[in-house]
Amino acid sequence: MNFPVLYLRKGAERRLRAGHLWVYSNEVDTRRSPLAGFEAGTQAELKASNEKSLGTVFVNPHALICGRLISRDSSHGMTPKRLSQRLEAALALRDRLFDKPFYRWVFGDSDGLSGLVIDRFDDTVVVQISTAGMELLKDTIVRSVQRLAHPKAIILKNDGKMRKVEGLDVYVEQVHGAEISLLEVEENGVRFEVPLEGGQKTGWFYDHRMNRQRLQAYAPGKRVLDVFSYVGGWGIQAACAGASQVTCVDSSSAAIDSVHHNARLNGLENVETLEGDAFEALKALCEEKEKYDVVVLDPPALIPRRRDQKAGEQAYARLNQLGLRLLERDGILVSASCSMHLSQDKLTDIIRSSGRKIDRFVQLLEQGHQAPDHPVIPGIPETDYIKSCFVRSLTSFF
Repeated sequence: MNFPVLYLRKGAERRLRAGHLWVYSNEVDTRRSPLAGFEAGTQAELKASNEKSLGTVFVNPHALICGRLISRDSSHGMTPKRLSQRLEAALALRDRLFDKPFYRWVFGDSDGLSGLVIDRFDDTVVVQISTAGMELLKDTIVRSVQRLAHPKAIILKNDGKMRKVEGLDVYVEQVHGAEISLLEVEENGVRFEVPLEGGQKTGWFYDHRMNRQRLQAYAPGKRVLDVFSYVGGWGIQAACAGASQVTCVDSSSAAIDSVHHNARLNGLENVETLEGDAFEALKALCEEKEKYDVVVLDPPALIPRRRDQKAGEQAYARLNQLGLRLLERDGILVSASCSMHLSQDKLTDIIRSSGRKIDRFVQLLEQGHQAPDHPVIPGIPETDYIKSCFVRSLTSFF
């Protein structure tokens, strides 16, 4: 294929040679290859300043991440055949990992498909496209999904924030099958139904699957508080594992309704809810001197951008102090984060300092990671974002 050429500034290829796949607009030599000369979604050959080829990229001149590597072979673009091959390779991995078809089928860059996320819910597949290059391949994606998985329904849930950055319209469209309004999920032996309309991301977060499974070992006979519960992913699984009582906290009335629906779906009568801001709800519970055996904190990303680092870390600290205050002696805190800019070590240190501030002795029992259907590429730190700490809290020890 004959591609236009995108040139990098001198030395800008170092990160790419180390394994990353993104090109930032300030790394482009705009004298040799003006970004304005490329249409959004164009495929181009990427070259270093010394003319050495680095591969092929999708280009979007309007985005900060203006190039996304397709292949390190300059003769290979993203053809329908290559896209289908990568979808097939991604599917083969998930089918090896899980005995039922509930998983993240495609995790963007980690599967060589930057800008594409696909979640599978048995015979329903939800696709999210976030880049101009992938948007141009939308029909190919749908045809490949049909051929590889034979789903009864395919939904394009293209309403993420990144689409605006890429200059794309936002929309949700069912492109195959009879219309559905609920996604059926099975995770760790527990059933859920999630409303498609208004749901977060693709409707479900498979990334904490293994951490929620570990929670089940701590739940039997315990009183559990699930904060930022969404549709009850942690709390309902704790209740199914034998928790004596579960309280789910979320600010969304729709999410609270889903918690009750999913409790009924699993035959549970020991799940209650609190609707409201999580921080305010935790403060109120502390004032009421409520105590729990297990507290789960799984907030949305409190550090969405690098410039939010300080404020976000302070928010994590406040959250963990409140969570620790609500624990019975010998209680378990499960503190999770999906903030890419917060490292596992920093989360652990925040929990340590939170314990010291309120005079709690804390023991780190285990640390969790994202599930293997969200593989990490070592050269792309952005693919490593989920972490969790299972901590035992003692009111006095030394």
